Amino acid sequence: MPRLALYTLAVCILSVAAAVVSFAEGSWLGIVWVLLAGLSSNMAWYYLRRGKAARSRSVSD
Repeated sequence: MPRLALYTLAVCILSVAAAVVSFAEGSWLGIVWVLLAGLSSNMAWYYLRRGKAARSRSVSD
């Protein structure tokens, strides 16, 4: 698994946890954390697919 995918996955998990805590405390700041979780989730999928495509290109060469 590419390193950037792992980093963005960690950010996604931490931002989901922060959103849960924010909403549990009654703060609407959790919306920002949810948006960050969505962004980092998309970035993780992108880096995973990019790494998979690079591996398949290197194998076929």
